[in-house]
Amino acid sequence: MSKKVFLAAAAAAVLALPAAAQDAPRKGGTLTIALNADIRSLDPGINRDGNTDSVAHMIYEGLVGYRTDLSVGSQLAKSWKVEDDGRTYRFTLRDGAKFHNGAAVTAADVKSSWDRQIANKAWPCARFFNGSSGIKVEAVEAPDAATVVYRLEKPSALFLKQLANFQCAVVAIHPASFDGEGKWKDAIGTGPFKLKEWKRGEYISMERVADYVPNPEPASGYAGARVAHVDNLMVRIIPDGSAAEAAMVSGAVDILPDVDAHRIDGLKQKGMTVLTAPGLGWSSILIQTRDPLLANVKIRQAIAHALDLAEIADVRSMGLTKANPSAVAAATAYFQPSFLDWPAYDPKKAQALLKEAGYKGETIRLQTNKRYSGMYDNSVMAQAMLTAAGFKVELEVLEWATQLDNYLKGNFQLQSFSYSARLDPGLMYSALIGDKEKLKWAQWEDSTAIKLLEEANTSLDEARRKAIFVELHKMVAQQVPVVGLYFDTGIEATGPKIRGYKPWAAGKPLPWGVWKAG
Repeated sequence: MSKKVFLAAAAAAVLALPAAAQDAPRKGGTLTIALNADIRSLDPGINRDGNTDSVAHMIYEGLVGYRTDLSVGSQLAKSWKVEDDGRTYRFTLRDGAKFHNGAAVTAADVKSSWDRQIANKAWPCARFFNGSSGIKVEAVEAPDAATVVYRLEKPSALFLKQLANFQCAVVAIHPASFDGEGKWKDAIGTGPFKLKEWKRGEYISMERVADYVPNPEPASGYAGARVAHVDNLMVRIIPDGSAAEAAMVSGAVDILPDVDAHRIDGLKQKGMTVLTAPGLGWSSILIQTRDPLLANVKIRQAIAHALDLAEIADVRSMGLTKANPSAVAAATAYFQPSFLDWPAYDPKKAQALLKEAGYKGETIRLQTNKRYSGMYDNSVMAQAMLTAAGFKVELEVLEWATQLDNYLKGNFQLQSFSYSARLDPGLMYSALIGDKEKLKWAQWEDSTAIKLLEEANTSLDEARRKAIFVELHKMVAQQVPVVGLYFDTGIEATGPKIRGYKPWAAGKPLPWGVWKAG
């Protein structure tokens, strides 16, 4: 090699060093994530919504968590064994796990957290474990400090998935998190970040746990080695999309986990990185089947024919998302083309059904909110399409908290709503199906559907489960207790200095494994 060539190669190698260094994880700094609404609480799983779940799982950990491929992996547990023909699950806690106050995590702590949660009447997921929705946990035991045993009445295909379900937040919480009356007072978890301050309506400030001992499994989604590189994690509440975009461009925000499709080009032009992933959040129009008017199945069928699902999905997502009326996302292994079968868009058919039903132009109220732009945009399009088909529809624009409370109480005629990600179709159907006498939020109380769901949630035969989901979708298309619109494509943006960030189908921001280039 000539001296000239050698020097040129050496110079190129030197120039490459800073870039290579930037690609290696580095400690320090503050990572700032923007959310469009404040969290509802830090008592996991009790008073929740999607944003609340995201923050809770930065602080707390359960025995297991979802991987990015939607399988279930290790989290607070390092391993588990299934015994007694699927009726016993024996979890071994990972070595070195501690609470944020320095106390070692024991199986007794995990059991006490479970005992408190399952006894709490405000925990909406109790039905998933008390036998009213397929799974019945008969006992939770702590035979030694490192072993947690769950004993089920019978085998269940959904037990691990429900245990990992981030809406349920079956996590370990230190007893000092509660006062003498058992009321939550402090967030003492086992996760890679611990709470510093929650200033309502403004921010949630967290810091890296210096002595955090990660799971030995490779990091993937909520499972595995959740290693934090940044010293501080700030979640800022910025309801307005334009303000959030401006904050990112200025450097005040590093990650936007929920980007509207129409902002993609603008963010790219300003040097931001835009990432997408197949989504599991299901946008839909809910129908209160106990409403005197909407109890008429022909009116509900008319609603189905009046809505152009393909147009709604295309307009809302800027072409990134296709319509999907079923509760089975295309991102799951259960999906097949028959899940797209639905009453065809046909305003004339809708008008004919309204005439048969004796509809006399009664006003139907469609609840929505402006906090979540997707729900609002979908409601505006739905109102226009329903009006064109002969309905009289008025939008009822509410604060998000009010709309959510109305959903939980079944207090609406129509609602533009979005279900946060459920990583198995059985979990999504469990959010729809139930006895409205007991579960006011249930959308569909057909007795056959309830029995089919119970079978799907207990059967270990995956082929049978898939067949059940096909049957349930056919029934929804006939009875129309809900109109599914589409599953969101996850669109996220990061600032130019962010490295290591990856989106996933669950749509939850993952702050571990992320660092900032110098």
